[in-house]
Amino acid sequence: MRVEPSGEACGAVVTGVDIAEELTADLVAQIRAAWLEHRVLAFRDQAMDDDALERFTIAMGGFGEDPFFAPIEGHSHIAAIRREADETSPLFAENWHSDWSFLAQPPAGTCLLAVDIPPVGGDTLFADQHSAWEALPAERRRQLEGLTAIHSARYAYAPKGTYGEGDKGRSMDIRPSETAMAMQSHPLIATHPETGRRGFFSALGYIIGIEGMPEDDAMPLLRELYAWQTRDEFVHRRTWEPGMLVIWDNRAVLHRATGGYEGHRRELHRTTIAAQA
Repeated sequence: MRVEPSGEACGAVVTGVDIAEELTADLVAQIRAAWLEHRVLAFRDQAMDDDALERFTIAMGGFGEDPFFAPIEGHSHIAAIRREADETSPLFAENWHSDWSFLAQPPAGTCLLAVDIPPVGGDTLFADQHSAWEALPAERRRQLEGLTAIHSARYAYAPKGTYGEGDKGRSMDIRPSETAMAMQSHPLIATHPETGRRGFFSALGYIIGIEGMPEDDAMPLLRELYAWQTRDEFVHRRTWEPGMLVIWDNRAVLHRATGGYEGHRRELHRTTIAAQA
């Protein structure tokens, strides 16, 4: 197994390994070590089907919860991230976020498998939240330590949210629900449970407030932090290739989709890796 770092704040390309078959304990340990070090791994030239994607996800920690997505037929833990060539609905997931941060037990990671890759566009961006935290002046870090963020999916998946009743003509099978109105608190600055590194957890969007702070103070702070968390020096850009699988650590990075492939179909299959103790 060869691991080539991106040269950016996070991210690496993995070659010389076949992850489509059953994985040995030694190989899983190597992959997990590289994943924790680089936060985002891209496996090139993989001949994976949906069964292989599920096996890989189980090996990396098991299936996490996936609210608001309908699974594909025959695979209850896989969702299709799909956009048809003639689709005109707003791009899905174009704002920075950490997947499902509004859950009581947010997932450790996410896997995306290339199914139909357009010839141009569609890169996924990742922002390293360890680097963003460590680059802050010490005094600013002291001011943010101990703050508790309030998370919710209401602006995305509630009936009146972005992907709710008014979202028309989308090929992805998204299932909005009133359960998206629920709120969940997590530390704004979290300690990674496996590496011990400190970093921002999630961002404005899924974070809707700060405990004990008036909205008029919390929202400007969250907007200020969002701009800092996503600065160019913290960002890794992943260009997709046929046969590629990408896995990222939701506890360490934010991510967002990009467009630029109008007139072309794009589909990736996604699984969620369960929270790790």
